[in-house]
Amino acid sequence: MTEVDVTVASTDAMERLGARLALCAGEGDYIALCGEIGAGKTTLARGALHGLGHVGVVKSPTYTIVESYRLGTRTVHHLDLYRLADPLELEYFGVWDYFDEVSVKLVEWPERGANVLPEPDVLVTIQVENDERRRVHLAGVTCAGARTLERMLASEA
Repeated sequence: MTEVDVTVASTDAMERLGARLALCAGEGDYIALCGEIGAGKTTLARGALHGLGHVGVVKSPTYTIVESYRLGTRTVHHLDLYRLADPLELEYFGVWDYFDEVSVKLVEWPERGANVLPEPDVLVTIQVENDERRRVHLAGVTCAGARTLERMLASEA
């Protein structure tokens, strides 16, 4: 398993991290975003979408559960599962339509889909240190996720 720890000192830095991660993501990657309310999950997702070419506002899918974006040759599905009362609700709104082998999936609050969602390729855990500073742990859980993180590390060099 490939793991990376990053200290993020600002909202802009969190967005840049999201952009780097998204640009290195492989086709079909499922990226799980974990952390308490206000940790920066949506900020990281916004950076990812902007990094892939989305221009404009990134709506938080807290109420719609999913927002999909067609960005060049890529499709990105941004899901926020915070409002799920039961993981089985995922079946009712057709979650499997979004978990194809090509689209990148950014999923906030993946623990709310426990025992329904597959294992993520990349698990991102954000811990709040103070008002601005965050500690971000990225783990490549699958071989695909490890390759994504290795590409991200290589892009820094």
